[in-house]
Amino acid sequence: MRRSIDMTDAKNDDGSVSLPIDLSPRVAVEDSSFEDGLPDNTLELVAALAATRTRLLDEVGQVIVGQKEVLDQVLTALFAKGHCVMTGVPGLAKTLMVSSLAKTLSLNFKRIQFTPDLMPTDITGTMVLAEGNQGHRSFTFRSGPIFTNMLLADEINRTPPKTQAALLESMQEGRVTVGGVTHTLPEPFLVLATQNPIEQEGTYTLPEAQLDRFLFMINVDYPSLEEEQEILIKTTLDAMPSLSSMITCDDIMLFQNLVRRVPVSRYVANYAARLARSTRPDDPIAPDFIPKSVQWGCGPRAGQALLLAAKSHVLLSGRFNVSVNDVRKFVHPVFRHRFGLNFTAVSEGYDTDNIIDQLLEAVPVIPDDQAKSGYFGKLFGRRKKATVK
Repeated sequence: MRRSIDMTDAKNDDGSVSLPIDLSPRVAVEDSSFEDGLPDNTLELVAALAATRTRLLDEVGQVIVGQKEVLDQVLTALFAKGHCVMTGVPGLAKTLMVSSLAKTLSLNFKRIQFTPDLMPTDITGTMVLAEGNQGHRSFTFRSGPIFTNMLLADEINRTPPKTQAALLESMQEGRVTVGGVTHTLPEPFLVLATQNPIEQEGTYTLPEAQLDRFLFMINVDYPSLEEEQEILIKTTLDAMPSLSSMITCDDIMLFQNLVRRVPVSRYVANYAARLARSTRPDDPIAPDFIPKSVQWGCGPRAGQALLLAAKSHVLLSGRFNVSVNDVRKFVHPVFRHRFGLNFTAVSEGYDTDNIIDQLLEAVPVIPDDQAKSGYFGKLFGRRKKATVK
């Protein structure tokens, strides 16, 4: 059956068509295996998650004013089983935001203040000598603060790399190994690390291998005038509102598993792959400005993160299909920490967000080989004729 395409929003005043537009299939028509094992009440679950998201944001909004996009991205990462780095100057309520979310999500919350003298065992835990029955002594494991559901790694760039690396195994595999024994972390498990972009003297930049483990790098910006006015009023009262739990841990894990079952068409996956490959200076499809500005590009994990974020986002929005626009929404938080600029770009004042902006305009939604033939060829032809006129 031929799929109809709504071109209403893509047409200009002169009747020509502007790209990029969302031409992705509404379901993964090439493969229906995603339907196997789906619960009969899948649509009800999707609607319930969308309603829960609204209630969560309303509840947290009693304490946190503004920062809706940041909260949305943290929720998206949670249901995608991803971790986040939050970058922002002091005083933007990053810690309060995380602890408030933990309360509304029924999650155990712990905070680690990263300092230069922090040791890996201060995070993971250590073996201690304990005295048992009849004076018998043996080594037992005393768990560290990482054994929780939501871990706030505050100012993670203030501690040396060997301590930062203590988080690697837990972030990737949900477990820690101490004394040759592996211990599984509780589920769900989410690491939210904060970085202070100022006062960089004496800090330790996170290694690229560890940065790649974070699904998002979230920029936390200053509030607007109206939001700041509301913050001043709310935070100078005699008491803060008490938050209620909106969802259980079991429900969170149920929705996390459902995210993996959201279908993605090959068309959307192809676009995500081309975006990631276009950041690599030596790749043939990279735009001309990439070799001039980028030292090293994104790996395949960037494309995986794009699709997982888009899948989580559509469930939180009450949908069960992924479009190109859903992928484009998360390119900045997914890519900004996954490729590096060369000296020329840095000296000219560019950052990775500037390159991503150019990338989103340079990489076509429709692959060039498909755009020259069939329906897409006619579509581009009409657009070219309209431009010539």
